[in-house]
Amino acid sequence: MPETSDNAGLSVPIAHSSWTPARAPTYVREVTSAPVFDQKIPETAAPDVEFISLSHLNPSTELNPIPTRGIDLKYFRTYVRSLEEGGYDYTLLPYGAAGADSFVVASAVGQLTERIKPIVALRPNTTFPLVGAQKLATLDQLTEGRAVVHLISGGSDAEQARQGDYLPKDRRYARTSEYIDLLRRAWTEPAPFSHDGEFYKFDDFGPGFAPYDTPIPISIGGQSPEAFQIGGEKADIFSFWGEPLDDLRGEVERVHAIARAAGRTTLPRIWVTFRPIVAETDELAWRKAHEYVAKIADTFNRSAFGKQRFQQGAPQNVGSQRALSFAEKAELYDRALWTRTAAVTNAGGASTALVGSPETVAAAILDYVDRGADLVSIRGYDTLADAVDYGRHVLPLVRQEIAHRKATGQRGTLQAEHLGNYAEDYRRYATAAPA
Repeated sequence: MPETSDNAGLSVPIAHSSWTPARAPTYVREVTSAPVFDQKIPETAAPDVEFISLSHLNPSTELNPIPTRGIDLKYFRTYVRSLEEGGYDYTLLPYGAAGADSFVVASAVGQLTERIKPIVALRPNTTFPLVGAQKLATLDQLTEGRAVVHLISGGSDAEQARQGDYLPKDRRYARTSEYIDLLRRAWTEPAPFSHDGEFYKFDDFGPGFAPYDTPIPISIGGQSPEAFQIGGEKADIFSFWGEPLDDLRGEVERVHAIARAAGRTTLPRIWVTFRPIVAETDELAWRKAHEYVAKIADTFNRSAFGKQRFQQGAPQNVGSQRALSFAEKAELYDRALWTRTAAVTNAGGASTALVGSPETVAAAILDYVDRGADLVSIRGYDTLADAVDYGRHVLPLVRQEIAHRKATGQRGTLQAEHLGNYAEDYRRYATAAPA
């Protein structure tokens, strides 16, 4: 692993800030005893794991926001190719009222890569379901079976209204449920069919344009009861933001119980998202983390990045409310989960971090695999450099452990040897005052 400077970083060091951040709140950590990391693989463990990273269209970041509304094509090509070379399996193409079109960007990803699976973020209010099915099937054909769709019901009334959607939140999830049914029928019905539902009506459609091979995987997320109900009953993938291990496991059991009650024999896959802060050692990672959080707090307070000017008030969505609740109780949970990054950004999106060396962060990811996660999304604050670093230094460690488990039927030693917050030195680094 390359040498790093005192301000940490594996690829691109971050220059010291020239301003003084606001005083941090009193540090509190969730006190937990170290689990036993013996050779027995937990019964709840996923047998495998795949990696996701969000695609970025330009070099603007929360660390260094650059005013832009456009696509930096050279940067985008470099970023996507870095994901392919780094061994990621999927990339999420996000959707926002003022952002780039996720379908078009996903098509570009498909042509720039040979292996990466593009995940199209899609709000049902923006695209009629039969048209959505046609677009997704076209993408799937062009990428030879790599398309995935992530349906966003909408967690903010104000954001939905920006594109003319005024349905209340509970009805938005009902619409998503009908949308899922129509996507699958459009892809699989061998003869024309009509539909007269609560939200959609049409006559004599089909057969629709078919996907490359099998129906396209459908993902949804959310923390409301409606999200769990529809996700458990119908989704192929259910997504969460990073939470403390036991809390996440409870939510996994909740969505799987709904799936079983619906008569499903194949349970939804579990997708968990983190914002890792990684450096050569735990100590250097914490130096970087303290510097990063000051910068991203300043950016958020100035509403200088992305949709932050719309994220200043009390969040409406349950996921952000939960993230802020965890952050209020403690800054550090389990092996390496840090919530202060969520606290300083009002939990506006996936914002909880994993902090440590590549070994510590890989071990923390494996803790979530042991709780049932088999899709892990990791995206950094120094977006391109972090994506490269994760691919070089974190993903191989996780995959090495998974390969060991498959070959031996036993857990390896990584989790037992890199304890993170379960060890005193790590806690000292976490509480050290920024330089």
